[in-house]
Amino acid sequence: MLKKYIWSKHRYIFLFLLYLGIFCLVAYLYGMPADACIYALVLCVFFAAVFMLYSYLRYRQRMRELEDIRMRIEFGPEKLPPPVNGIEEEYQRMIHLLYQKTTDAVSRRDRAITEMIDYYTLWAHQIKTPIAAMGLLLQSEKNCASRDELQMELFKIEQYVEMVLQYLRLGSDSTDFVIQKQDLDKIIRGAVKKYSTTFIKKKLTLDYTPAACQVVSDEKWLSFVIEQILSNALKYTYEGKISIYMDPQLEQTLVIEDTGIDIQAEDLTRVFDKGYTGYNGRRDKKSTGIGLYLCRQIMNKLGHTLTIESEVGRGTRVKLDLSYKTVSFT
Repeated sequence: MLKKYIWSKHRYIFLFLLYLGIFCLVAYLYGMPADACIYALVLCVFFAAVFMLYSYLRYRQRMRELEDIRMRIEFGPEKLPPPVNGIEEEYQRMIHLLYQKTTDAVSRRDRAITEMIDYYTLWAHQIKTPIAAMGLLLQSEKNCASRDELQMELFKIEQYVEMVLQYLRLGSDSTDFVIQKQDLDKIIRGAVKKYSTTFIKKKLTLDYTPAACQVVSDEKWLSFVIEQILSNALKYTYEGKISIYMDPQLEQTLVIEDTGIDIQAEDLTRVFDKGYTGYNGRRDKKSTGIGLYLCRQIMNKLGHTLTIESEVGRGTRVKLDLSYKTVSFT
């Protein structure tokens, strides 16, 4: 802080030394007594030192006040120290004006976001009615081939609508987490049952080893994550099998492994980025880059971790570490 103070006063220090030099030069040229000159110089330096000390103490106190205000800046600049001159007063007026404009802009943005979230939440709930009606109508369809195809497409629509709802809920301040002990086997079986038609349609084998363990998590959100990963495995697996089992080496780690298209090495570090589709997503032209992003965010909030491994020609392995850690709601 002393260095900052000296630098802020370096012009005045330079002028003071310049004036002392001029005084000494004039005294020398006019042959003034040395004792009188030294006495005058000592007085000048003494009073200058006292003034500098007083000024430094004021400067240090003011800097500490400003640092304290900076630590509480999110509460606004209302408690700025009184200005010492007209320039500081004008600066403080500018700060208050900028703060007011920023506050107004943030309020407008928050209102717009809230209105958008409310609209899409209402839309996602309302769209479920025609989806259910379409499902009932398809049950009376006589052409089995077309009925099965339409039911598959309708199922995809339902999944996309559910993804929208989860995306909106995840960003809400009132996310309804219920953290308690869950039967992991029950959750997995529910997800598999939901995609049983897809397994049959694509003629894929399911190799499931029952998960006989309890995990501390939220049933609804964990189900969504497992369903999304299972959906991805089904989407990019055209033959072979999908295996679901507990990792024998890692405690409470669920593994969902497929024999489908492997993920490119350069994509592995970015598959959880929002909107990133990677090589396979660009080739498929139907990937949104939202599913895995949501899964990672949900797992973080539940206190779990999610990792992906992929080998060329051997498919993809997704590991869900369901051991309970610190839950994050940010």
